[in-house]
Amino acid sequence: MSARARTALVVAALAALAAVVVAGAAVLSADEVEGPGEAAQAEPREGFPPLALSLGLRDDAEARQLRRAAALYEAGKREQAGRIFSRFDSLEAKLGAAFAAWPGSEDRVEQLGALYPRSALVQLHLGLARFWAGTGGALTAWREARDAEPDTPYAVRADDLIHPELAPGLPIFTPSFAYRVEGDTPAGQLAALEADGSARGRLLYGIALQRLGKPVSARRAFAAALRLDPDGVDPLVADAVGRYAKSDPSAAFSRLGPLSKRFPRSASVRFHLGLLLLWQGDVEEARRQLRRAIEAEPGSRLAKEAQRYLEEVAKAGTG
Repeated sequence: MSARARTALVVAALAALAAVVVAGAAVLSADEVEGPGEAAQAEPREGFPPLALSLGLRDDAEARQLRRAAALYEAGKREQAGRIFSRFDSLEAKLGAAFAAWPGSEDRVEQLGALYPRSALVQLHLGLARFWAGTGGALTAWREARDAEPDTPYAVRADDLIHPELAPGLPIFTPSFAYRVEGDTPAGQLAALEADGSARGRLLYGIALQRLGKPVSARRAFAAALRLDPDGVDPLVADAVGRYAKSDPSAAFSRLGPLSKRFPRSASVRFHLGLLLLWQGDVEEARRQLRRAIEAEPGSRLAKEAQRYLEEVAKAGTG
């Protein structure tokens, strides 16, 4: 099996497990995106570009309608989706309406890109539109999305498209302890975590922020946990995992590596080393670290999580 095929299988396995999965990323292959400078695609693609709206915890009337429209768009009912998008004036709605009118709306998306050059939402979709139209410049827009507003799910998604050879999203920290979050709604749970100033509270708040596609804020929460508990394994590992970036994975590995010597019997260190290695496509070393996590603390929640990842990778046919 080729290295690229192995990586593709691992990416597929991780997509099934990852908390953040990029809408539409699966339709873009490394062969199509990689190249000297920009993606070179002579012909427009068939069909419609993927729409990747992220409304977070919003539950207002417009958000509900936009989710409905996005679902219709994904189901191929784009005329119906366009009618809903046209009722609203938000950037999400304007992009949705433009995409629903594809083809023929490329100029409208370019206009939005010019009007909102520092909007990750707009630049992500501008790149998708350019890629679909075959006009070039997709990578430029995705890099702008990533760099302009790094603490957004749109930046995370843009980075996925810049690095299609890596697993989608970002690795999520898994604590070694069991927990229960108070609150009847997702927004209420997030508020409760935000108000918890303990080290554990900061860790759980950071995890919630990771799941919402806010990696910069998550890093701050993990750093706060580490200040409160500077010798704790969980805060040290979370701080390292939160630093992972596809453009600079060494920021995380350079911290996790020494922790494996400091805490040689920690399932958390081994599990997260394995997790990050899977994200990088280093399957064999990832398996070794995940197995060591199981051996370090048999029966623990992290050992069970490590076993789950091993099983998913095995199902992907990587050996």
